[in-house]
Amino acid sequence: MNYKVLVVEDDLELRQTITDALTKRGFVVDSANDGIEGLEAIKKSRPDLVMLDVNMPRMNGMECLTKIKETDPSIIVIIMTAYSNIEDAVKAIKEGAYHYLAKPIKHQDVVDMVERALEASRMVENMAFSAPVIQLGDRQFVGSSSEMQRIFGIIYKLAKVDTSVLIRGESGTGKELVARAIHFNSPRKSEKLVAINCSSIPENLFESELFGHERGAFTGANQRQIGKFQFAEGGSIFLDEIGDLSLAMQVKLLRVLQEKKFTPVGSNREIDMDVRVIAATNRNLEEMIKSGTFREDLFYRLNVLPIYLPPLRERQGDIEKLASYFVEKFNVAHQKTIKKISAQAAEILRLHQWPGNIRELENVIEHAFVLESEDVVSVGSLPSYLKDSSPLKASLSTASSSVGSIMESDLDPDAGGLDYHKFKEQYEKEFIMRALKTFGGKINQTALHAKIPKKTLLRKLQKYNIRAEDFRD
Repeated sequence: MNYKVLVVEDDLELRQTITDALTKRGFVVDSANDGIEGLEAIKKSRPDLVMLDVNMPRMNGMECLTKIKETDPSIIVIIMTAYSNIEDAVKAIKEGAYHYLAKPIKHQDVVDMVERALEASRMVENMAFSAPVIQLGDRQFVGSSSEMQRIFGIIYKLAKVDTSVLIRGESGTGKELVARAIHFNSPRKSEKLVAINCSSIPENLFESELFGHERGAFTGANQRQIGKFQFAEGGSIFLDEIGDLSLAMQVKLLRVLQEKKFTPVGSNREIDMDVRVIAATNRNLEEMIKSGTFREDLFYRLNVLPIYLPPLRERQGDIEKLASYFVEKFNVAHQKTIKKISAQAAEILRLHQWPGNIRELENVIEHAFVLESEDVVSVGSLPSYLKDSSPLKASLSTASSSVGSIMESDLDPDAGGLDYHKFKEQYEKEFIMRALKTFGGKINQTALHAKIPKKTLLRKLQKYNIRAEDFRD
C-alpha cells in the first residue's frame, strides 16, 4: 500500500529534503508552506500522516494540529521542532500528535518514525474489526469495521489518559489486539507492552511471576529475578483472563493498583511502579462478584474505562469485510492470488453462528486457502462442519422436500389439483414458515437472509395469517 504523507514546513530546503527521503522509501508525498496551506491540502487529498513544523507563519503547528484532529482524528501527526521548543512538542503529544522530531532532523530518523507511526495506525485499523464500545461517563463511543472514524476517535481519547482499561468479550473477539492498539498509540508506546495470561500460570508461581523474587525465597529460587511489573516499567502490562485470578492474588493486585508499589517475594523492600494496566476477560465478573469469587473493589479499580467487544454473531454485517481482510492476509502468507469468496461460500459464512468469533473465522479462511486450487474461495474448500450446520442448507433442504410433497399430492388433474396459483401459494407459505423457524421468528433477520423485502414479508405474513412470534424461542 502506498501511504500518503503531507510535509508542512516553511523551510523550503528542509521540506524538500524530507520529501526526497520519504519518496525514496515508496511514500506518496505532498507538501505545504504553512498551516493554512496544510489544511487546504488535507481537504483536497486526505493524507495518512502529516509531518508538521511548530513555528510557521500565518498558522503555527499547534493551531494546525488542533484543526487537523477536529477534522479527522485518524490522521497521524508527527511534530518537528527545534531543541529549544521541546516543551511545545510534549504539549502537542498530549493534544494528539503521535511523536516529535527535534531539529536538525536526520533522514533515517524521519523514515523510521514515519514507518513506526504507520505500523501503529495499522494496529488501530485491525482494532476496528473488534468493534469496541467505550463508556466515558454517560457518553458512549461505538466503533465497528464500517465506522473507522469512530475507532480512531476512541484511540484519540485513550491516548490522552493513563487510566486502567478493562476489555470484555468472548474468546476470539480480539481483546489482545485491542490492548496492543491502545498501548502503541499512547504516550507509553516507546516502552514495553508485557502480556500475561492469568489462566496459564500455576497459582503458586503467579506472585513471583508478577512481582519477582529474591534468591532463596522458595525452593528452586537460586537467584534474584525481576517480575513482569518491574520489567514493564514505564510501559503497559496486559493481564489476559483476569477473571481466573485467585482471590489471594486479587488482593495483591488491588494493592499494587492502589499504592503503585509492590514487594518481591521474599523481600522487605518496596518498589515503586509506573505501569499502565490493561486487563481482559471473557467471564461475567458481575456474577463472580455475587458468588464471591471476584473482588468488587478490584472490579471497580479495573473498570475505569471498559471496552465491550460484541461476538461476531451479532455483527453479521462485518463478516464479509473480515473475510476479505483475511483473504488479503493469507494471499501474502501463502503466496497465492485468491481474488474473492464465492457468493455461496459468503452466504454460508454469514449464516454461521461463530462460537469461536474472529479467531474461528480466520482459521476457516486459512483452511480454505490450503485446500482451494482456484482463484476464488468456493464452498468446497470450507470446513465440512460449516457446510453441514448451515441454516441455509437446512432451509433449502426442507423447502425442497416440501416441494416434493406438494407435487405428489396436488398435481392430479382429475382431482382438480393442477393449479399453478394454488401450488405457488402453498410453496410460498411453506418457505416463509421455514425461514421464520430458521431465524427464530425475527422479521429483520428472515427478510435479510431469505432475500425477501421486509414490506413484502410483512404483507405475506398477513396474507397467510402467519404469526412471527409463534416461531420465536
